Amino acid sequence: MNELVKSLPSPTLPGLHLPSVDTHKGWLFKWTNYLKGYQRRWFVLSNGLLSYYRTQAEMAHTCRGTIPLATAHIEVGDTCHLVLTSGGRSYHLKATSEGECQKWVSALQQAKANATLLMHHSDDSGDEVPVPQEDRTLTQGVLKTLASKLDDLSTCNELIGKHGAALQRSLSELEDLRGSTDSTDKVKAVNERATLFRITSNAMINACRDFVDVAESHSRRWQKALQHEREQRHHLEETIEQLAKQHNSLERAWRENPTSYTGVERSQEGDASDENDEAEFFDAMEDSPAFITVTATGNIEHKRSGSNQSMMSGGMPNDWTHNENDTSGANHMQLRRTRRSRIPDKPNYSLNLWSIMKNCIGKDLSKIPMPVNFNEPLSMLQRLTEDLEYSELLDRAARCDSSLEQMCLVAAFSVSSYSTTVHRTAKPFNPLLGETYELDRLDEYGYRSICEQVSHHPPAAAHHVTSQRGWTLWQHITIDSKFRGKYISVVPLGNIHLQFHSSGNHYVWSKVTSTVHNIIVGKLWIDQSGDIDIVNTTTKDTCRLKFSPYSYFSREVPRKVTGVVEDREGTAHYILSGTWDDKMESAKIVDSSQGCGGSEGKQKTVYQTLPPKLLWKKYPLPENAENMHFFSSLALTLNEPEEGVAPTDSRLRPDQRLMEAGLWDEANSQKQRLEERQRLERKRRAQANQALEEGQDIEGYQPLWFEKRTDETGDNIFIYKGGYWEAKERQDWSQCPQIF
Repeated sequence: MNELVKSLPSPTLPGLHLPSVDTHKGWLFKWTNYLKGYQRRWFVLSNGLLSYYRTQAEMAHTCRGTIPLATAHIEVGDTCHLVLTSGGRSYHLKATSEGECQKWVSALQQAKANATLLMHHSDDSGDEVPVPQEDRTLTQGVLKTLASKLDDLSTCNELIGKHGAALQRSLSELEDLRGSTDSTDKVKAVNERATLFRITSNAMINACRDFVDVAESHSRRWQKALQHEREQRHHLEETIEQLAKQHNSLERAWRENPTSYTGVERSQEGDASDENDEAEFFDAMEDSPAFITVTATGNIEHKRSGSNQSMMSGGMPNDWTHNENDTSGANHMQLRRTRRSRIPDKPNYSLNLWSIMKNCIGKDLSKIPMPVNFNEPLSMLQRLTEDLEYSELLDRAARCDSSLEQMCLVAAFSVSSYSTTVHRTAKPFNPLLGETYELDRLDEYGYRSICEQVSHHPPAAAHHVTSQRGWTLWQHITIDSKFRGKYISVVPLGNIHLQFHSSGNHYVWSKVTSTVHNIIVGKLWIDQSGDIDIVNTTTKDTCRLKFSPYSYFSREVPRKVTGVVEDREGTAHYILSGTWDDKMESAKIVDSSQGCGGSEGKQKTVYQTLPPKLLWKKYPLPENAENMHFFSSLALTLNEPEEGVAPTDSRLRPDQRLMEAGLWDEANSQKQRLEERQRLERKRRAQANQALEEGQDIEGYQPLWFEKRTDETGDNIFIYKGGYWEAKERQDWSQCPQIF
């Protein structure tokens, strides 16, 4: 009987033996999304887990997903299809042939059976936490009870078989003795054996009921315990994540103001030592020379303390050490005195983003009709103009005698344009074809800017800025935006050009990729990642800025930006460091040496620098900014009504104006009207220009204020051809189309 009990496939018996199944591997096609359809993946079935990889080589380092078969439901479909459902998620798989599909189904079903039997026999968390002695004793007691019940079931099974056979023989004998005098005795014997069979059957039923009751009661208890462990693990993960965030915040706050955490006033000597303590040690940068910075001490420090002029021996002008708080504060106050400082609060309208975005995976966002609920009341042209918020950096750069120092300020300006995006997860309005935006700040900041939407598909804008303080900036930017399911990526294509009038130095750079995360679930947040290569085409000086991707668990400062300024010979002169949402600093290199510890056998270059100097610091947001789309002081003024602007100006766009006023339903109606009008206008132009060569921009549309040229760097871009400000002075807008 014991042998019979041991052979039964019970998950509760010690020493459980399961059918041996070798690891099953092979290629299957897995459904990914409607854009990519089925994609070929390498699947590995082992130990009750089905894992998949993009290639066989990935098995050594990257698993794309794992499906536990113990709790999975296996469904076989038609034409080599099968569906695995686990944890509320379905995996649609397809084999190359019916035979291959059957092999996988058999292997999966066998693995599921084995995993189910082992579910309660083995401790899932044995590698992490030892089982307490109390729980082990209780489990062993349950196992003994269930084994005893199985013994009872086996005994009853043998008795039923024995008495059933005897009853069958008695019935046969009774049939043979029909009409005989011995029939009475035979009937009595049959009744006795039937009674024994009935008693044994009842015992079997009761034993089965007891076994099921014990198994169910403990199964519920184990399920509750497992659910509790899952919840505890999830809570622990959230706690670790919060601690990581708090650690980063505290570390950053301490770096910015150590005295507020120590309560001790530092002497002048103490400040100097603090600067040494805060020296940055950077890891190797991809595709650029790895470096470490060390604040200079000894003789160099003595020169600094002895004479400020000796530290400036490289010809650094006074503007270089200019305290930006003075200028920015003055500009800030002047802006508040002459321009509006608030807009109506954003209405609290709830809308399920995923309900709209789930049908847009893989599509270009510029081609997706969106309600204004996902917008901010600014157009893309105004967002481009917002890059000028820290134009005083360029004013200072224009007064620099050294091109290397000038490069540092240009790099800080390129980073500063991202500072307003940290809380701005909403989408700006797509400009209509021919839409313009002007920003005249000659009186306040000495510049004026004009933008025009020069193409609609793909969306492209041209921008031109002229400053009386010695510089000109222009750009032709095309936006490539894609929705990837969990995140939205926005990639600006095109270069930004900056030229200083006195020196003729011409700088060229491009923008990095912006990514909005947590589209499906969680709080939206934005990140900037990638490299910016700034080139002075006149002197051949270069600067590479690296925007590190944000990570909750990284030990680096969040939103970190690092860079090196080099001359045309490749010699490094300045180290740049900071964050794109707060500030940038520069440190002059005074010595360099080859260190060790670089990745892939490369040596790190160790740079010894002077203490860092602040290049740029972000302005604080206006009061109540969280209810005004997190707009900066400049952004609050961009859509302020002004007289005399062109009839195509973004300020006059009705849907944008209604949204700013909080009338979102009316804004949605106007937005649909404008988009439909633009589609009809595009069709009309297409019919009128059928003779034009296919692929020409917007069926031959020609912008009003910009024209396509090849500039001195070889780029084929739209450049300002002039005439806008003269037309504004005459108030002659007869050439402007009626787009609103």
